[in-house]
Amino acid sequence: MEEVCSPLCADIVERRLAETIDVLTQVGSQALTIHTAADALVAVYRGGGKLLLCGNGGSAADAQHIAGEMTGRFLRDRAPWPAVALHCNTSTVTAIANDFGPDLMFARQVEALGSPGDMLWALSTSGESRNCIEAMAAAKRKRVTTLAFVGGGGGEMKRLADICIHVPHSSTPRVQEAHIALAHIICEMVELALTGSG
Repeated sequence: MEEVCSPLCADIVERRLAETIDVLTQVGSQALTIHTAADALVAVYRGGGKLLLCGNGGSAADAQHIAGEMTGRFLRDRAPWPAVALHCNTSTVTAIANDFGPDLMFARQVEALGSPGDMLWALSTSGESRNCIEAMAAAKRKRVTTLAFVGGGGGEMKRLADICIHVPHSSTPRVQEAHIALAHIICEMVELALTGSG
């Protein structure tokens, strides 16, 4: 088989996997915060609330992924739980962006859909995504619990969040990999808590 990868690429698999393992090991120190996030979401669902999610780019894909785990299932067959990824209604998102500006594309929906007892889960690799920050501010006004998944230095989202899981790394791919791994752990914890451990 002809070699297609240049010598510069020769060790990229090992280097990137090592970076990912290192990042995941670092965020293991936030186990208590991860438990807190899962407990808060369990309380939302036990109280009849819903989960709203937002993010941009790959973080939007992660938000949609998490919503699917909740409304479908993660590992167990069980009743669906309400979860909405706020970027998925393109007519709503584009109308708000056109009429009010892109910074408010999530906030307007939080104002429309959010109620006390709900949770907003916002994801950003920088922690500085303006539309997520505005959504979190709207959530505060609506008395909606805010969970932030951030990277880099944590940004404004870290300061605003009721609960924040911070992946302290500057590489967007590494942060996104950690975010979805931690989201899966939270999904599993929530599912176990609400369906029983047997």
